[in-house]
Amino acid sequence: MAFGWKVHGEGRGLAPGEVVKPDERLSWPRMVGFGAQHVIAMFGATFVFPLVMGLDPNVAVMMSGVATILFLLIVQGKVPSYLGTSASFVGAVVAIRAAQGDSATVTGAILVAGLVLALCGVAIHYLGVQVIHKIFPPVVTGAVVMLIGFGLAFVVADVYWPQDHWIALITMIVTFMIIALFKGFLGRIGILLGLVIGFLLSWLADKIFGDIIAFNAGTSAVDTHPRVNFDAVASADWFGLPSFHGPEFKVSAIVLVLPAVIALIAENVGHVKAVGEMTGTDVDPYIGRAVIGDGVGTVLTSAVGGSPTTTYAENIGVMAATRVYSTAAYYIAGVIAILFGLIPKFGALVAATPGGVLGGITVILYGMIGLLGAKIWVENRVNFADPVNMLPIGAGIILAIGPVSHTITDDFSLAGIALGTIVVLGGYHLLRALSPSDVVKNSNG
Repeated sequence: MAFGWKVHGEGRGLAPGEVVKPDERLSWPRMVGFGAQHVIAMFGATFVFPLVMGLDPNVAVMMSGVATILFLLIVQGKVPSYLGTSASFVGAVVAIRAAQGDSATVTGAILVAGLVLALCGVAIHYLGVQVIHKIFPPVVTGAVVMLIGFGLAFVVADVYWPQDHWIALITMIVTFMIIALFKGFLGRIGILLGLVIGFLLSWLADKIFGDIIAFNAGTSAVDTHPRVNFDAVASADWFGLPSFHGPEFKVSAIVLVLPAVIALIAENVGHVKAVGEMTGTDVDPYIGRAVIGDGVGTVLTSAVGGSPTTTYAENIGVMAATRVYSTAAYYIAGVIAILFGLIPKFGALVAATPGGVLGGITVILYGMIGLLGAKIWVENRVNFADPVNMLPIGAGIILAIGPVSHTITDDFSLAGIALGTIVVLGGYHLLRALSPSDVVKNSNG
């Protein structure tokens, strides 16, 4: 059942070693507090990534709430999770924008990827999660996650960092310190705090030093401009619907975003297993439903101009710290996010985030994503002494980092993350099929 939570104990707190399970809750005032924590935890990345992708952060925040509620219904309340904005699509979206694609083309491609993800979830539900492990073994999954992160290095170098390299550097260092030195809740929202501090420093720099002469993303040229511009904030309404828009579908754009589906499957599988370990319950039968829920959430959000969704590690951290795994907190978080989305002035303020600040933040985020791929390899003891593992993985990552472009026809090419993923997946399975069986057996990947 998705609703009908049992009150844990007296609803006031937890004894040592106890946890509040997904079908339990504490008192409703306490649950509102836990729900608010989940909103804060997801907030930074959920509105940073829409900014990076050129999408409306208000739509992203509002629809993340809608997608979260829908996800909880699909998993029948068994898997607590918040569906925030996915970083896995950023590289593909940057490539689509570079090819003069607009927001409708971006969200149309993401919608199709969401549909493919939902269909993969259906397959997992009926065939079992082992089918995913065969097609996407740890060596491949880790590589795709890594190239999605490291394949975005050029965005930091070419787009954000040049807009204000000193603010970018200071923001990066401040965020380092917050995340590393504060182990509790402040550390978990370090990205958000770093962004806020960078924003304030940019505003102070305007007041003290005046306008900056640097690359302006708005004009795609070097000119004199303020670091922070509040004109859009002043003209935005306090209350109202965000700027929804419909999708457009182009094959060239769709091909670019499809590799992200692999990363989303890995994220969802990992999320469900983490919840099972922390709550001491077997939720593996709900992995397929979780993937379906994420796919349906992505379809729904992108259909109205929102960003792609995924389960959030930040919220896993909140649950681990509080030992409260109640899905009631996530329903509350979803409602709060929807209410935030009804404040256009807030969205305009988020959109005013200076490029230099985003440079300092994204260099951390992209690096962390890339290293998550290495974490998958380490945890699964992937053997890189085996050329079946080493050759296609190494080549695919270099193609993504380049980013290297491969022209197929006059109006269609594969580049960066999309090209790298195809080489990783196709190259691995080709070499695996051609290698002697004893070599494959000992490859650990």
